[in-house]
Amino acid sequence: MPHRFASIRRFRFSRPQRIAALLLALFLAQGLWLTSHQTLSDRDYQYARCGREIWERPSPLAGYFTTCGNIHDGILAYRLAGLPLTLNLLVQRSLDRFRSPENRVVPTEGQPGTWELRHQLTHILLLLRLPFLLAGCLLGGCLWWVTRRLYGNLGGYTALALYCFSPPILKACVAPMPDLLAALGVYGGVYTCIGVAHAMQGPRRKWRPRILLLTAAFALAASAHIAALPVVALLGLSLMLWIAEGRRSHILPVVLLAVGGALAFLFACYNFSPDAFSYVFRSAAGFLWFSLDPARRLFSALSNIGLAIASAAAAVLFLGLRKTWYFGNVTPLLCFAVCVTLVMTGVPGSPWLWALPFLLTFIGGVFADAYETPRRRLALAAAAAIVLLQAIFCVLSLPGLI
Repeated sequence: MPHRFASIRRFRFSRPQRIAALLLALFLAQGLWLTSHQTLSDRDYQYARCGREIWERPSPLAGYFTTCGNIHDGILAYRLAGLPLTLNLLVQRSLDRFRSPENRVVPTEGQPGTWELRHQLTHILLLLRLPFLLAGCLLGGCLWWVTRRLYGNLGGYTALALYCFSPPILKACVAPMPDLLAALGVYGGVYTCIGVAHAMQGPRRKWRPRILLLTAAFALAASAHIAALPVVALLGLSLMLWIAEGRRSHILPVVLLAVGGALAFLFACYNFSPDAFSYVFRSAAGFLWFSLDPARRLFSALSNIGLAIASAAAAVLFLGLRKTWYFGNVTPLLCFAVCVTLVMTGVPGSPWLWALPFLLTFIGGVFADAYETPRRRLALAAAAAIVLLQAIFCVLSLPGLI
């Protein structure tokens, strides 16, 4: 008898989706464990204070957007960090109506409260990290959707399992920072570009929803980090020109439309302040250069030993098996090669983190091809051993377990 929630319109929550949900639940549990062993840092206070200022009131300093200055790298991280605290404050203000005047959290005119707000927010550290943990789960869901659609269930399981036991991703999810959000925008933007290019081969009525989704992905990338917008736009434009034969004259207007919509959303994130918005383009936040040091550090870390072995095995299989040379495998490999070599010279940032989902997609695709060879059982056993090795080292890297 099928599960009564197995079908919700066109979405089916059958066995593959349940396994993916279980893996993401393990990912979330690791993130919550890391959060429980952290303490509030100066960076947390900065994101919390300035994020709340953006939502609640303008900066008291003339000429600046917030007391942190004019935010020029990634305003979305500040907004997400401050949003749960602002919502919590609104709840406290509502509950004040049922409290006596001396016990109110928010002071009123003539009746100053004796309770400080920080004593009411008992879970401030979790509230700060929850949006980023959810963004990490969303990125994992996108990775699962793409790899399963391209390579089948086994390819999707391989990519998602390595993602869920990836220490760099977990660390990015338990700190207010723009790089994880930028990774979600870049990965989603690239594959949405591919979807738009495929849709252009069909009727025009199918173009509009995909173009709107593309604009949303570009907006996420731009508001997460301004340097992510040109990266995803150029990668997406190149891939669309590769795919959309006979429709190439429509590609540039579509990309420009999506970029324009993304910049409009970014302007809205700055509360439509021309000075704060223009500072994004007057700063050095978008400056990028190339280096191999990020890739060297990524693969030399002991906690990433399973990922390093999987990457080496995927590279060997890709070079040795002719059947792996197709668009679905070449695309993530090229995107990974571009993103992993980028370094920011103007502001701190980690573009190599944007490259990780593409690397995992490539590994899932090549391994899925290996599963279809005559040595299927050997390939499955080797992949399971690699994933288990990565999981063990990832869990052992969690604080309080060793």
